[in-house]
Amino acid sequence: MSSGTVNPNLLQSLEWRLVGPFRGGRVVAVAGHPTEKATFYFGGVGGGVWKTTDAGVYWENISDGYLNTSAVGALAVSESDPNVIYAGMGETSIRGNVSHGDGVYKSTDGGKTWKNVGLNDTRHISRVRIHPKNPDHVYVSALGHIWGTNEERGVFRSTDGGQTWEKVLYKSDKAGAIDLTMDPNNPRILVAAMWDAQRYPHQMRSGGDDSGIWRSTDGGDTWEDITRNPGLPKGVLGKIGVAISPAKSGRIWALVEAEDGALFRSDDGGDTWQNVSDNGDLRRRAWYYMHIYADPSDAETVWVLNLQCWKSIDGGKTFTAIPTPHGDNQDLWIDPQDSNRMIEGNDGGANVSLNGGNTWSSIYNQPTAQFYHAIADDRNPYRVYGSQQDNTSVAIPSRSTNGAITAQEWYQPGGGESGYIAIRPDNPNIVYGGAIGSGAGNGRLLRYNHETFEERVINVWPEFTGMGRGAEALKYRFQWTFPIELSPFDPNTLYVTSNHVHKTTDEGMSWE
Repeated sequence: MSSGTVNPNLLQSLEWRLVGPFRGGRVVAVAGHPTEKATFYFGGVGGGVWKTTDAGVYWENISDGYLNTSAVGALAVSESDPNVIYAGMGETSIRGNVSHGDGVYKSTDGGKTWKNVGLNDTRHISRVRIHPKNPDHVYVSALGHIWGTNEERGVFRSTDGGQTWEKVLYKSDKAGAIDLTMDPNNPRILVAAMWDAQRYPHQMRSGGDDSGIWRSTDGGDTWEDITRNPGLPKGVLGKIGVAISPAKSGRIWALVEAEDGALFRSDDGGDTWQNVSDNGDLRRRAWYYMHIYADPSDAETVWVLNLQCWKSIDGGKTFTAIPTPHGDNQDLWIDPQDSNRMIEGNDGGANVSLNGGNTWSSIYNQPTAQFYHAIADDRNPYRVYGSQQDNTSVAIPSRSTNGAITAQEWYQPGGGESGYIAIRPDNPNIVYGGAIGSGAGNGRLLRYNHETFEERVINVWPEFTGMGRGAEALKYRFQWTFPIELSPFDPNTLYVTSNHVHKTTDEGMSWE
């Protein structure tokens, strides 16, 4: 709507109301309060910062009105002063639909208010690490622009609570810091992972000469490149996750994307390394995951987040999958004083565990659904449609006969997590939904009939190539979220776009 066609005064009395769904969206940043055992935080890719004081039973947004961008890439609570919280903005998974940020925000009152404290051009921040004894001494690892080059990337340090920042580790304008770990027993020891990567419209580049592992033993004043130390891979490196063990001095974990990538461990502070696991499940879709966390009390226990959540209790030799409420696991915070207390973030939200991951809180109480598109039909009551990241498409009536709109009223009308939705204007029971869930580049398209509940696949090109195939295997290249549109002049004509424009006049039975 434009101001030229709609009188803005007509909209002043309108009030927003939440109609659902109440399931969470993608979460890549989590943290916990060091002493209040039921208090946790998460940062949503599409929802800002949220807080619970009852271990995940109820969540409250604490950043609305303060953040200029909604994608939180990193979150940290000061151990010495829990009122101090830092949020690094912009996620670092270089998807085609990646959400950028605008630097670092800081709260000094437990999240009641927030202030931007700089590094605005970092765009995508992977970690924030706070000195365990000094909340003003903070480090930020920033990936930088993912669609091109820029200078504001690498590892930054502030010793005055974010008033000023110093770039202490920088490799090049095409490589940024994707992970950063601090030794809590000696905060002057830092290990950073640099990632040489770039996103393009139909593809990405993960890996290059400037990827690697760097070590500092003087609080970031100087850094040593330990990428080629004995035991680590020799070729081109991609994304790397790093973790220092709080339970054993000198133990460092590195999860490395490379031709001979694996999970590596050093027991001498990074001087030498050994391959402890070449389990491919730990490195699946490396550009999207590669997250590793050391247990604070048991040196032999390590966690790796991927499509599944993996745990090893034998020093990385074997791993067991730990069930979580949703797949695509992105971040984990473990209480330094109690390994059973943790919060985990994934593509379905954030969930709390107080028993070491045996059980988790719900993700169906977080209105942070990351919707790509929304549309409404002409029925009475009208239905609102949307497509939610890493879930399904969803249709929700604008009102119900039960006095409230609950999960019983939600349903999937065809399509999937990323697609556009089109509704026939002459028959709102017929809905077309796009989806990429069948595999990037495939352009899945479905027709749904509300009256018969029939769902029919009407793909432009019927061949299914599956995920992980190269562009040469695809007849057409569809974006993650590709437009579909019904003609306003002829409801029988449907347009779909890949690297071409496609048209059907018989509801997808044939295409031209």
